[in-house]
Amino acid sequence: MGTGDRFESKTEELKGQAKQGLGEATDNDRLKNEGRADEAKAGLKDKVEDVKDAAKDLFGGNNK
Repeated sequence: MGTGDRFESKTEELKGQAKQGLGEATDNDRLKNEGRADEAKAGLKDKVEDVKDAAKDLFGGNNK
């Protein structure tokens, strides 16, 4: 797995947190919900990448 995938996931998580914070500050339920959805999506992407990494390690993806 590339570092770019992890970076993209972290960026999406931070974007979600920012949306939630802005939604809280402005009492905007739509922004709060979008932020939660962005964070959930980022978390799911992270878990998928964890599984990919584990499979790569298990099945010898580091062979030369």
